[in-house]
Amino acid sequence: METSLVVFAVGLIIVFFVFYMIFRLLGWLFRLPGQIKRRGTHIRFNRSQEALIAGLVDTAEGNWEKAEKVLIKHASHSGAPLIHYLTAARAAQSRGAFDKRDEYLKKAADQAPGSDVAIGLTQAELHLSGNEFEQALETLTKLHSIDPSHASVLKLLHQTYQHLGDWEGIRKLIPSLNNNKVLLEAEVKLLETQVFSELLKKCAEKGNPEGIQELWLQIPDYIKRMQGISAIYFAAMIEVGAGARVENDLADILSINWDETLLVLFGSLQSFDVARQLETAETWLTSHPNNAVLLALLGKLSNLCHETHKAESYLSQSISVEPTVQAYQLLGDLLYAQGDKDKASQCYKNGLELASSEIVSRIETVS
Repeated sequence: METSLVVFAVGLIIVFFVFYMIFRLLGWLFRLPGQIKRRGTHIRFNRSQEALIAGLVDTAEGNWEKAEKVLIKHASHSGAPLIHYLTAARAAQSRGAFDKRDEYLKKAADQAPGSDVAIGLTQAELHLSGNEFEQALETLTKLHSIDPSHASVLKLLHQTYQHLGDWEGIRKLIPSLNNNKVLLEAEVKLLETQVFSELLKKCAEKGNPEGIQELWLQIPDYIKRMQGISAIYFAAMIEVGAGARVENDLADILSINWDETLLVLFGSLQSFDVARQLETAETWLTSHPNNAVLLALLGKLSNLCHETHKAESYLSQSISVEPTVQAYQLLGDLLYAQGDKDKASQCYKNGLELASSEIVSRIETVS
């Protein structure tokens, strides 16, 4: 076919343009399914984000079931499915659906296998809020083995041990709580004081004086100097019938640091030598001549030593300084044993009146 150069050039351009459009159309058709898929994924992602926000709002407002449904419906399309499942687990816990809670936690673990600590912490918190302390301890023990220095794990372990009354567990945990700054230094010292106090009481319940003394030797000196801790130790020893073992230690402390609680404990222990116990207590009269508690104690010990005149004198002085129910009762018992029933009855009466007035004042204080 013969044609001019101009017609040939124009035809060539038209053919090129047609083929170009055909290939462009084919390329667009090939890319169309992927574009549709990406657009659908983008839409589902946006919906999941909106669902997450809605679920969080419903959770904050207490619409547990609604929050749970919207979170789970869009969790698989979310960029953060872990948050969906953990929030849904909290919602299920709040409405009492514990089976659903555990199911969501399992799905969270499947969706985010590298988030064991985050999932475990949520699970432990939910167990704690549901008073499932043994389950919480099991979860936290696993987390502690994964990351022994994790502050949140240590804090929840501390709370769990307290709920369970596991003071030995807390004792072992204290160095980690201190080293990882989970508690302030002052809070750590108070916790140590509480822990050792409870452990001393538990030893006393077992009736084991050797165990009490062994524990006392393990207590740091700065804890022993804390207010009341030594009183718990001496009271524990007296309770298990081993007060005579600590008589000298108790007397030494009272000679240096006067404390009426320790003084009462000194008077309640069963000494091997009551006469020597009385002599020791009388040496404190020089420094505390008008102490009603000391005078009542001296009256009690004098009576045990069969020094009735001295006992009556000490008890009368104690009552004159500060009347107490115990002093009236001791003096009444002493007078009754001597056959002076009228004076004994008057002492008992005075003691009862004092006791009743104390009870009335306590009731008025409470009300």
